[in-house]
Amino acid sequence: MSVHIVLVEPEIPQNTGNIARTCALTKSILHLVRPLGFSTDDKHLKRAGLDYWNLVNINYHDSIEELLDKYDREMFFYATTKGKQRYTDMKYFDNCFLVFGKETRGLPMELLSKNWDRTIRIPMRLEIKRSLNLSNSVNIILYEALRQLDFPGIG
Repeated sequence: MSVHIVLVEPEIPQNTGNIARTCALTKSILHLVRPLGFSTDDKHLKRAGLDYWNLVNINYHDSIEELLDKYDREMFFYATTKGKQRYTDMKYFDNCFLVFGKETRGLPMELLSKNWDRTIRIPMRLEIKRSLNLSNSVNIILYEALRQLDFPGIG
């Protein structure tokens, strides 16, 4: 049993490093969709992930379409401030994919419009026109999915 975390075109190495650390500690699988806004040998990326990199199951994809085609039988959930449902209202499944967009723009509207019924949001004050940090958002939603699955394999 596992949960997949998908970062579509992440831009900030420290966020990706923090998320990789979380994936290592929760036995979640990390997917990075290119282009990345940094080199994977970037010193900030390595430092943020500390010594967890060897524990991360990480996959690289050249596009979101490639990833969706490869895992076409799996359930995908799309995190966005425009989400139809709160992340806590969704039922998560083993091997589900939690998809997050780039820090500056989120997920492409074209992708969201095809998947409105599986968009999720974290409640927050939207009049501020800002959102939570990407690594915080991943942690919040991932831990809800893991809670629903009874924290598989992680005590």
